[in-house]
Amino acid sequence: MKEELFEQLMNAVKKKAIGYMTTENVEEYSLVDGELNIVKRKVTQKEVPPDIAAVKYLIDETTADPYSDMSEEELENEKKKLLNLLKETQDATDKNKAQDQM
Repeated sequence: MKEELFEQLMNAVKKKAIGYMTTENVEEYSLVDGELNIVKRKVTQKEVPPDIAAVKYLIDETTADPYSDMSEEELENEKKKLLNLLKETQDATDKNKAQDQM
């Protein structure tokens, strides 16, 4: 449910960031013989311009630190993974240097 709400909110922010067209309906009523009747109806198209604050929010959101939402356990696992990758890279570099010296 949270993800669905977050997605709806992000879609709304995206729409606000790029701007959009909307239809506005204005109706005037009058009381005639005890009943409400529409006297005037006006339908207009309005352009909502892009919103800079929404653009800034989207930029900040999409360039956020990928580690900021991780738990301590997830961070520790990521650390181990990166250390193993670094060790493998270093071992491969050392092996290549040894072969080059022969």
